[in-house]
Amino acid sequence: MKQFQYRLDTVLAYKTQVLDNLKTEHAAIIQNVNRKQEEIRGLNKELVTYESDFDRAKEEGATIENYRLFDMCIGRMEEMIDLEKKHLKDLRKQEDAKKQEVISAKVDTSKFEKLKDRKYQEYQKAVMKAEEAFIEEFVSNTAATMGIRRQHRG
Repeated sequence: MKQFQYRLDTVLAYKTQVLDNLKTEHAAIIQNVNRKQEEIRGLNKELVTYESDFDRAKEEGATIENYRLFDMCIGRMEEMIDLEKKHLKDLRKQEDAKKQEVISAKVDTSKFEKLKDRKYQEYQKAVMKAEEAFIEEFVSNTAATMGIRRQHRG
């Protein structure tokens, strides 16, 4: 019997390649999300530093110009943090959308893999039946040959 061939192997290979590409894109977006979170943590640390420096300056008695400078720096850091949080939110939306694409592609690929498995099992059953038929034919031919030989001897 000829070897098992799945006619949709090229389609399965294509679907698998698409899935792998989507997974790679998803991983890149997750990496961007993680970088953005780290960037926001860094900005928050910087803000805390400005605020503690400002508190120290107030205790020591700073000039109005220094107060205004700290106020501007703190205000600007808060704006930057808010902007980066907005970027993070956009990245998370991208990540969610890509995740849905990956799930959809995985389901699609899985259908072709299950179909291939089913076809392979059918092929295996056909092979088993063919082997059983061959064995039965061999046994009956052998038995018939042995019977003919016995008749000639007797």
